[in-house]
Amino acid sequence: MLDIVIQSRKAAIVPGFEVKRILPYQLRRMVGPFIFMDHGGPVSMPVPAATNLDVLPHPHIGLSTVSYLFSGNVTHRDSLGVEQVIKPGEVNWMTAGKGIAHSERFEDPAMLAGGELEMIQTWVALPEKDEEGEPSFMNYTAEQLPVFTDKGIWMRLIAGDAYGLKSHVHTTSPLFYLHVVLDSGARFGLPREHSERGVYIVRGSVEVNGTTYTAGKLLVFTKGSDPLITAVEKTTLMMLGGEHLGERYIWWNFVSSRKERIEQAKEDWKQGRIHLPPTDNEEFVPLPKDNSRPAGGPPPKALS
Repeated sequence: MLDIVIQSRKAAIVPGFEVKRILPYQLRRMVGPFIFMDHGGPVSMPVPAATNLDVLPHPHIGLSTVSYLFSGNVTHRDSLGVEQVIKPGEVNWMTAGKGIAHSERFEDPAMLAGGELEMIQTWVALPEKDEEGEPSFMNYTAEQLPVFTDKGIWMRLIAGDAYGLKSHVHTTSPLFYLHVVLDSGARFGLPREHSERGVYIVRGSVEVNGTTYTAGKLLVFTKGSDPLITAVEKTTLMMLGGEHLGERYIWWNFVSSRKERIEQAKEDWKQGRIHLPPTDNEEFVPLPKDNSRPAGGPPPKALS
């Protein structure tokens, strides 16, 4: 049934903006290819606070970032020259491959006037054959994504395949990623197509095998189990998983199957070999010291 229950922890993305850090976790580093998961908000942002929350240009290698918003807007700019306003319900899938830099800025007038922001960002590790591929960015509107409804159940398939649905979002390994809303008392089971499966409770609570689990927890289930999940109240979930890719190293914003590749990425960023976004290149996040614990955690460490 349940393999582990992960309680989210507080982490600061920039000064004054704390998120709930779900993955990686010391006792469970990955769920399928998902190697990182943050839940930001909900937070209201008057102008002075919003301008301080901007995430300056920073690098990635060896992964895809997946940004999904419940409310608010974020402006994405990357070293490919892409400039995209990320809106609620859309999928924004950036594949770093051999290296990309991007920024995330809060520029929407409605949000600057005190509107609310809430978002989930995940990182999906790439298969070894794709780790050094060309970087790319794709935006998929909410209308392009499959939606399923039943009595008391609404779900949007963000990526992959589950419950007989298939998303057109391009992925590089077998996975599933779902946004699910349940009315109180609604029941459903996990998708059986994938061996590793997790359910993150965004808000509300669920009951599994007689135990109630509340918001901020990620429930990771054992392979082959078929639990029944019941919403105790109106509940929002993010469901994710897939097939395991093998051991990965992670440090800061870098992911790789090879420890030495992480070291190369550090030097590439210091030497400017990963280009800044052409429309956002006047400031950037410097490489942290090795004893710091930024987004990706401590110095290169194998995750599996």
